[in-house]
Amino acid sequence: MHALYAILLVMTVRAQLRELIVSGALDAGARVSEAELAARLSVSRTPIREALACLDGDGLVDAAGRGVRVRTLSGDELIAVYRVRSALEALAAEAAAASQAAGQIAPAALTDLDELAEQTDAATRAGDLESAALLNRAFHRATVVLAANSVALELLDRLWDRIIVTTRSSLAAPARADEVDREHRTLVARIRAGDAPGAASAARGHVLATLEALR
Repeated sequence: MHALYAILLVMTVRAQLRELIVSGALDAGARVSEAELAARLSVSRTPIREALACLDGDGLVDAAGRGVRVRTLSGDELIAVYRVRSALEALAAEAAAASQAAGQIAPAALTDLDELAEQTDAATRAGDLESAALLNRAFHRATVVLAANSVALELLDRLWDRIIVTTRSSLAAPARADEVDREHRTLVARIRAGDAPGAASAARGHVLATLEALR
């Protein structure tokens, strides 16, 4: 029982630390000690240390003395992450469209995609960039959920965490808001039509266009 409790505690602490990092409560590039984190979460340093080791493996922190530093991606690393993301999201979009063609996706799931695209665009145009970033991630995650590929979903969640941490401080109104909204709508339309090659192309093109805008 004690061993099980210790495992569950580490999992809980890991989730709490991940949320602090991804939400921006811990600044990107900032160094924080194990003692500080233990005090903040009201736990001992042992589960903190074990949870940080897991987050190191996720690429979210780097060891820094007796603490860690919230890791950000270099320009070259961000390019590499986006290219991997484009391949995974294309794979997922293709699978989602194939499932739609086979009649395996509920209409409500596609309606949810439409609503997320609408909410993302509305938040962007209202200048609520923090909400827009979260909604954009939710939109892309929802397309991957339709693919029913748990491995792709897990990998993309980890990539998205690293992207959010690196780009949060540079949030700005996108210069191509119209294009982003149109690309989102095109992706949904091709999934709805059961067009697997078209959905893959739309997903890949959208992610790579976003990368070019970042660069």
